[in-house]
Amino acid sequence: MPGKLILVRHGQSIWNVENLFTGWHDVDLSDLGRVEADQAGKELLSEKIEPNIAFTSVLKRAIRTLWIILDTTDRMWIPVERSWRLNERHYGALQGLNKAQTVEKHGEAQVKIWRRSYDIPPPPLGLDDPRHPRFDPRYAELDPALLPATESLKDTLARVLPFWETRIVPELRAGKNVLIVAHGNSLRALVKMLDMMSESEIVEFNIPTGIPILYELDDQMQPTSRRFLGDPAALAAAQDAVRRQTERK
Repeated sequence: MPGKLILVRHGQSIWNVENLFTGWHDVDLSDLGRVEADQAGKELLSEKIEPNIAFTSVLKRAIRTLWIILDTTDRMWIPVERSWRLNERHYGALQGLNKAQTVEKHGEAQVKIWRRSYDIPPPPLGLDDPRHPRFDPRYAELDPALLPATESLKDTLARVLPFWETRIVPELRAGKNVLIVAHGNSLRALVKMLDMMSESEIVEFNIPTGIPILYELDDQMQPTSRRFLGDPAALAAAQDAVRRQTERK
């Protein structure tokens, strides 16, 4: 019997507060983000779900969220693996820009395409742009050809999928409860794959910060159920807040 799969988007980050496109930029959690991470751990305790192994990205907002969850659940001793393949979608030249101001400049329709479409990436970073990941020491040992200058959700799924198949699925098949703490788009990519969502469905699917998603899977790694943990009203409000990030103030 496969283990349970728990997906958690990191808690609110500093750039979430400032409503900036973050992507691969490495920002930390806000004070609220730390509270959200602790609450995510409490939801796992309430459901009596004990992760046996955890995976996260190489970005500190996800790593710190995982630390807090494991501390809250008294599971800090379990194995943890970090991978760049679980990083947030790379937002290219949009990284660091305010979402609402970008709408004012380029229009709501264009920004929605860049932000939420399945296969259209934002404008890329130049190779000499200091924001390009080839200048970041955490990616120094990777083939430079693997490092994105921008990504669509389709590109993100192509990056995440090999890690899912080679590292995560074997742990689930071994009966282990797997916790993945990652990012809005790397997790949306997994949700699209698991639930076989259409491109139009995934565009409208929002994952709030710090609210765990619990999957039950069959022997073929197909979901038998998916549900968010916690208060339904709080979930609905959080999903709506994600949707409204590009609205003009």
